Amino acid sequence: MVASTEVLDALKSIGLNLYERKIFVALLAKGVATAAEVSEIAGVPRSRSYDVLESLAEKGFVMVQPSKPIKYVALAPKEALDRTKENLEKKHREMVERIEKLKNSPVIEELESIYSQGLSLVQPTEITGTLKGRYVIDRQLKQAFKNAKNYINIITTEQGLNDLYSKHLRALRKAARNGVKIRIIAPFRNNAVAQALSEIAELKNVDSSPGRLFMVDGSDMLMALTDDSSVHETQDVALWANSPHAVETVGMKLFEHYWNQ
Repeated sequence: MVASTEVLDALKSIGLNLYERKIFVALLAKGVATAAEVSEIAGVPRSRSYDVLESLAEKGFVMVQPSKPIKYVALAPKEALDRTKENLEKKHREMVERIEKLKNSPVIEELESIYSQGLSLVQPTEITGTLKGRYVIDRQLKQAFKNAKNYINIITTEQGLNDLYSKHLRALRKAARNGVKIRIIAPFRNNAVAQALSEIAELKNVDSSPGRLFMVDGSDMLMALTDDSSVHETQDVALWANSPHAVETVGMKLFEHYWNQ
């Protein structure tokens, strides 16, 4: 039985490569088979079938029968998905634990030292580039807000303001508690958003915004290059720069112009 394209695409979406998808489906149809048999049915090179079957067994899709020759049995699809989910959750927990352990170990101090030494040799143009996709942009902003020490200045649109409220309010609150001065210029049309942000920042209400601009501590600047009201979030593009010169000569002048109007 040949699986539909929809089935193969669904298996791809949960992490199975082409050979794994073909062999799993072939084994479902066969029931029990040796590596040689299933490779022939699936149209996969025999030399690859052993590794693929071992990978499927590790992921929870296949069971190994310790016979001679070794045979493989496909698990029922729902059971295979449950096992795969459990394996992924276990690996995720283990990885999170290792990351937390690393963050609290002397190793991180050495890595930070290496990073600082390397950063001192980097020119501003080398840490300037474009970010594509709102998820990537928001991740960069989250990190910048987290690292803020002195101030955060923001010009944003109505959509950008809603994103700021829904995605970054916690980080901004924490920054404010740490003494970071926050100023926001935007069209404040949602009273709930305005009220929440007014508790942690100085606000400037404008009829319309010139775009989205974020500056942190006189060195980091993010400027949106697309209109967030007319592009899909995957196509949103922004320029990120670690440049005191750009912040002072471009960003701050634009910000102060609107703030003092």
